[in-house]
Amino acid sequence: MQEKPRATFKRMEQSTQQDWACILPEAMAMAKALPDRVLAHLQLLDGDHGGFPVDRLTHSLQTATLAHQDGRDEEYVVCALLHDIGDTLGSFNHPDIAAAILKPFVSEANLWMVQHHGIFQGYNFFHHIGLDRNMRDLFKDHPHRDRAAEFVERYDNPAFDPAMEALPLSFFEPMVRRLMAAPKQSVYKAALPGAPQSA
Repeated sequence: MQEKPRATFKRMEQSTQQDWACILPEAMAMAKALPDRVLAHLQLLDGDHGGFPVDRLTHSLQTATLAHQDGRDEEYVVCALLHDIGDTLGSFNHPDIAAAILKPFVSEANLWMVQHHGIFQGYNFFHHIGLDRNMRDLFKDHPHRDRAAEFVERYDNPAFDPAMEALPLSFFEPMVRRLMAAPKQSVYKAALPGAPQSA
């Protein structure tokens, strides 16, 4: 099997358009496979209870199921599905990991909701671990405060129920793939195939 062409520069400033002609097709293939990697990483939460009543994947599926059954749109449901995907890598900032993954694909309101859901969920348990349960009040005047509070109350908070039937990951997979098919905002968006080129 013939090896694919590779760039030859040693410093980024030495790169040429010919180098990037080697890199961009690889970058596009990597981007196209993002949903595969996200779904595979989500599956790492299967069986990881961490002391909770259900494992982290079940919690994610229950949260997304509740949002779907409540008539939320696909973007919101995927946010619900992925809100805790950062648990394995972001032990001290898991909402930031989920937000970073979702940022190119979701609205500002949904991004803020995911990024801050940990503090809003904290109202339900921070007082048990020596933290201020009213930490969410720091955001009392934020325009997306109610959205985050509602997400926790309706979907995240009740999704620790061993008796609750959740939809399988396969049900949500097409939603993840559709959402991540193309970024809504990204510094790299203009470099995507088919994007208008600047003069």
